Amino acid sequence: MPVFALASAASTAIRAASLNLCTDEYLLLLARPDQIASVSYLAAEPSESVLWRRTAGILRNRGTLESALPARPNLVLTMGGGGRATAALAARLGLKVIDLSYPASLRDIRKQALVVAQAMGASDRAQVLIGKIDALQASRPSQRADAAFLAGAGNSLDPSSLGAQWLDLAGYRQRTLPRGRVDLELLATNPPKWLIRSSYRSGQWSRSQAWLDHPLVRRLRPRTIRTDGRPWTCAGLPMIAEVERLRRFPH
Repeated sequence: MPVFALASAASTAIRAASLNLCTDEYLLLLARPDQIASVSYLAAEPSESVLWRRTAGILRNRGTLESALPARPNLVLTMGGGGRATAALAARLGLKVIDLSYPASLRDIRKQALVVAQAMGASDRAQVLIGKIDALQASRPSQRADAAFLAGAGNSLDPSSLGAQWLDLAGYRQRTLPRGRVDLELLATNPPKWLIRSSYRSGQWSRSQAWLDHPLVRRLRPRTIRTDGRPWTCAGLPMIAEVERLRRFPH
């Protein structure tokens, strides 16, 4: 995880800007409101983020350092690298930057939560959320039901992916699928016991959403469980609540 610089955990004058939806989640869950200079515009979109209500009164940026500067941050959070120009500009302005890598495991989520929390002086908040992940792992169902995550156009999950790890905690075993997709042939000949169907942008018509209304998919509705698709985009800390909800379905 490349980190250009870390803000002091003891500082009480942190003003952090997040340039990425996934770092928005960490900031909104771990920082105090007065520590948040701005978040990306996606964080305030109800169709994109389950935390959008928390953005009330917070400035939004366009996901670039330049667009975050009017909020006068002294700490910038991003994910996946912002390019050399962004890093150089931040250094010239004296801004501290935390550049997180895209997480690939629950362990990564724990580590990143601690990194952000320490920068914000909020390690106790991170420990509470990490404790919830630990509790989910300790109470993981002994039997995992055969399942396939189903999003638009039949897109699914790799069994080793972070999303599949969360699904495992909910009591479902992501099936290995050719090309990582649920196709109509599979649904006709060998459907999984459960379809975990994402509701991401379900209210917006598109060709990928229309696929989900095929008769073969409708036929499996008694074996279909809806999941809020928004937390799956980053598969970060908001997945805790979604896993808890999915566990309540009998399977």
